[in-house]
Formats: sequence, C-alpha cells, structure tokens
Amino acid sequence: MDVSDTEKIGILGGTFNPVHIGHIGASKLAAERLGLKKLIFIPNLTPPHKELPEETAPAEMRLEMLRLAVGDMEEAEVSDIEIKRGGVSYTADTVELLKKRYPDAEFWLLLGNDMLSSFEQWYRFEWLCENVSLCALSRYNDGGEQKAAADRLREKYGARIEFAGNDTTEISSTDIREMLKKRGGRRFLMPGVYDYIVKNRLYGVKPEFDWLRAKAMEMLEPKRISHVMGCESEAVALAERWHADKDDARCAAILHDITKKLDLNEQLIICRKYGIMTDAVEMREVKLLHSKTGAALAGDIFGMPEAVCDAIRWHTTGKADMSLLEKIIYLADYIEPGREFDGVGALRELAYRDLDAAMLLGLEMSEAEIRERGKAVHRNTLSAIEYLKRSIKA
Repeated sequence: MDVSDTEKIGILGGTFNPVHIGHIGASKLAAERLGLKKLIFIPNLTPPHKELPEETAPAEMRLEMLRLAVGDMEEAEVSDIEIKRGGVSYTADTVELLKKRYPDAEFWLLLGNDMLSSFEQWYRFEWLCENVSLCALSRYNDGGEQKAAADRLREKYGARIEFAGNDTTEISSTDIREMLKKRGGRRFLMPGVYDYIVKNRLYGVKPEFDWLRAKAMEMLEPKRISHVMGCESEAVALAERWHADKDDARCAAILHDITKKLDLNEQLIICRKYGIMTDAVEMREVKLLHSKTGAALAGDIFGMPEAVCDAIRWHTTGKADMSLLEKIIYLADYIEPGREFDGVGALRELAYRDLDAAMLLGLEMSEAEIRERGKAVHRNTLSAIEYLKRSIKA
C-alpha cells in the first residue's frame, strides 16, 4: 500500500514471541484513534533491552507468524527490515531508514505498556523524540507511572505523546508461551498463528484437545467420527489401566484415521511427498496405507512426537516388539465401544487383564478375518503374532 507524504504511519516493533491478539487489537485501536493510514509491524532480530529466552522462535518464523496474524488487514505491512539489517535492532536506526523511504510522512511509534518509563534508556532516544511521535498503548490511568514518564519526556525533550487508552486484551507473550506448554493459550492467538506454532513445534506447545479433535474431524468422513471418538475414550481408559501416557494415547487415537477416506492415488501422493515406502500388499489394500500416511501428517501438520506417530503407523498391521502406546492404540481401534463382532466382548475383557494376550488374540482374529476374505495377510501382522507367541511362552 502506498502512503502519501501527508499520511500518518504507525510503527510497532518487538520480539512478537509470539504475536498475539493483544498486539493486533492494541495496534488497531491506536490506528483508529490516531488516524493512521498504515501500520508497519517489525519483528526484532536482537532486541537491545532484553535477552531472548531460550525457547524463542527463529526470526523468520516470528516474521511469518506476524504475516499470518495481520492477515488481510488492508492498512498493515510486516517488515523484515531489522532482520535483514542484522545486529542489534535499534529502533532509531529503523526509523531513520523508514523516514528515507517516506520522507514527508508523519511517524508514530507505538509503545508497549512499560516503555515510556524506560524510554530515556533507549539508543538515540532524544533523536526519536525529535523525529517521531509516541503513542503509549497502555491505559492513561495506570497508577501514574506512565503519566509521570510522559510529562517528563514532554518537558525535557519536547516529545509528542498520546495514549491509546488500550482496553483490549492484556496478555504477555511470556504468559502465552507458558500456557502453550500446558495445552492452553490458543484463545489469545490468531487461528493461523496457533496452527503454525503447533505445526512447527514452537515453545514446547502441546495442542489443545478441542482444537486437535476439530481439525481431525474435518478430515474424516462423517460416518467415521463416532468410531474415532470411541477409539479416543478406549485409548485413554487403556492408558490409565496400563500406566501409559494418557495425553499421548488421546492424541494418537484422535488422529489415527485422518487419511482413511483418501483413495489410492491420494494416498500415494502423500507417500511420495514424505518418502514413504510401500509394498505389494499395501498397493492392493489401500486401507493399509492410511496408517503410514496418517502418521506422516500427524507429525508434519500436528507436530506430534515420534511415539504418537509410531502408534498411528502400526495401528492397522501391528509389528513385532510393539511399544506400550502402540499396543494400546491397536487395541483401542479394535475394541472401541462401537465395534460389534463375534468375540469382541471377550477381547475387551482380556485387554484390561492381560495386554499381550489381548494383542495376540486381536492379531490372530484379524489374520483369520483377512484370510476368510481371501486376502494376503501383511508380513508385519505375521511378525507381530510370532513375536508375541515367543514372548508369552518365555
């Protein structure tokens, strides 16, 4: 968007680690109250006044999250000016470059809640007072500290200062990072930003189950939803019985069938994308591929850890020497409350009494059913049966 010489430009810099609805809401409020025609969001490379926490997202990712956050805001621009410049991200240097780009525009520097009181510590702060106007995004009646700082800057340096009277959500990126680790924080983020954080495993995020469930349901045929919900409840119950990680069991169950509805060609496209090897049996039985492609998408789109992806990968055929979580997901898929076939009641009872015996029985029942249909039994299923027979005998 072009800016004429007489228009006002707002600048909001920061680490945006991550950007959240408070940043966006406060900047929109300032734009409205100041009559800004353009907002430039600028993520720091290296902030001058604080050390970035260990879990900080790389600069290019923080830039991308900003782009996702502003979306189609017509007046907004996300700039990589500080990232490209390198070194410490001094606001004065950035403003100087922007003034050359827009020589006659009126610049407003948007400041966070506590910035006025520390403004005199900024690099070239007097030059900033002379060349930009300041807009504090905090409320004016914050106990007097910001008002006193504003009065001092006006009197000593001739600064022009306004207060946006921010009444939008007050939340810090630090708080959100902590929430993300505990399956929270999503309500403070734009949807695209949350999706990006999960996909890229940023900030130690653990996806919220409601979000994960909704995303998975979008990928299922309607008739499969009740099965997945049943598998989830069964997986959690089995995990509790056998002292496995209930959260991992829930995640694997929710995601285990996310590619089930895809046809052979669609499955093979995913296989090629992720370098998934297929064999002759899988090429004839397309439903065998969904466990592999589902595991790939669970890792890529939903940021699932390896243990969860492996549980999804082996929930159809099984394999020799399965982990506890892999066994739980295999059986939960087989015995969830919606399943009705001869022997399912006995298999359910056994699953809560002897997990390995239940696995062997389930695999043998699956083998018998496949042979009855005149189909080839996958070698991994046969390997799993032989392994469990040896293990149980030992």
